[in-house]
Amino acid sequence: MPPLALTLGDPAGIGPELALSAWLGRGGADPLPPFFLVGDPAFIERLAYRLDRLVPVAEVDPETAAEVFPRALPVVPLPSGALVAAEPGVPDTANAGATIESITAAVGFLKAGRASAVVTNPIAKFVLTRTGFAHPGHTEFLAALAVPPGRTPPRPVMMIWSAGLSVVPVTIHVPLKDVPELLTQELVEETATIVARDLREKFGLPEPRLVLAGLNPHAGEAGTIGREDRDVLAPAVARLRAAGIDIRGPLPADTLFHARARATYDVALAPTHDQALIPIKTIAFDDGVNVTLGLPFVRTSPDHGTAFDIAGQGIARPDSLMAALRLADRLAANAADRADTPGGEVVPFSIYAGRPRPAGARHFDPEDEL
Repeated sequence: MPPLALTLGDPAGIGPELALSAWLGRGGADPLPPFFLVGDPAFIERLAYRLDRLVPVAEVDPETAAEVFPRALPVVPLPSGALVAAEPGVPDTANAGATIESITAAVGFLKAGRASAVVTNPIAKFVLTRTGFAHPGHTEFLAALAVPPGRTPPRPVMMIWSAGLSVVPVTIHVPLKDVPELLTQELVEETATIVARDLREKFGLPEPRLVLAGLNPHAGEAGTIGREDRDVLAPAVARLRAAGIDIRGPLPADTLFHARARATYDVALAPTHDQALIPIKTIAFDDGVNVTLGLPFVRTSPDHGTAFDIAGQGIARPDSLMAALRLADRLAANAADRADTPGGEVVPFSIYAGRPRPAGARHFDPEDEL
C-alpha cells in the first residue's frame, strides 16, 4: 500500500514534535507503518534541532516516502511552497494557511492513490476561524474535501477507539442545555446506522454489537426522570433492531462502562459528549484514537488537542499519534482487501477492544442486567 499521509496540524502545537517522536519509535516489536508528514521540511529540521532530537529529515514526494522512511522522516513540502515560522506554544494566524493546506494536500494525495489513509495532527479552530475558515471544525472540513465542490458532504461520525473501549457521542460540542432538543430519533438512527456499517466494512466485524446509553439517570426510569429515553431513544433502538442492527438500550450510563459490561458490546453510543469521553479518557487517556466514520476514506487522529502549554518542551507523549497511525494502516489494509476482492470479507480485528471475538458472538438477552 502507499504510505500514510500525516498532516502538520497547528505548527505551534505539539503535532510536529509528536511526528518526530513517532518516527523515533518506529521500530521495535510493534513497528509503525511508513508515513510522510505534509509540511515545511526546513521547519521540521529546525524543530528537531531545537528539541535535540536526532531525526534526519528528508524532503520527498509521496512515491518515495516509504523507501526513505527507515532512515529519515519523510516530509512532503506544501504544494504552494509555503514556509512555516512558528514559535512553539504561540498560536499565530500567520500559520493558518499552512495548517489548512496540509490537510487539503493530504486528502488530495489520498484521493489520487498516493497515500492509503490520512492521519491528522491537532489544529486550533480559533486560529483558523480568525482567518475566515468557514467550517465548524476539522471533521466537517474533511467531509467537505471528500466530495466535489458544491456536492453535499457525507455526515461524519466521531468514534474514539482504544484497546479497551470504543465510544461514539451522538451530540458533540454543544451546550448541555441544548442536548434534549438536538437528540432526535432521526439523529440516533442515522448515527447508529453509520457506526454499524463502518464497523462491518472497515473494522471487519460481521455482526457489530452496539449499546446506547440513556440520557437521564437510570435511563429515565420509564419516564419518571425525564421522557427522552422513553419517547426518543427507545423508539430509535426499536427501529434500528427492526432494520437488523444489533443494538440495545437505552441503558443506564452509570453501569455501562465497567469491565463486565464492556465485554458485551463493541461500541457504546452516548447522547452527550462527556458521557462518552469521560470513560474512555479514564481508561485510555494516552492511547485513544479519534476515528472518523462515515467518510469515503480512512481518517484517524490522536485523541488530544494542540497542547500549546507544553509545546516545544519535548515532553508530549506520542502514544496516541502512534496508535492512530497503526489503526489507520489496519483500516486502510481492510479497505484495500475489499477493493481487491469486491464483496469479500475483510479480516476482523480478532483482538478488537482487547478481547477475543468468537464467531457469531452476540449480546446477552436484553433482560440481562449489566
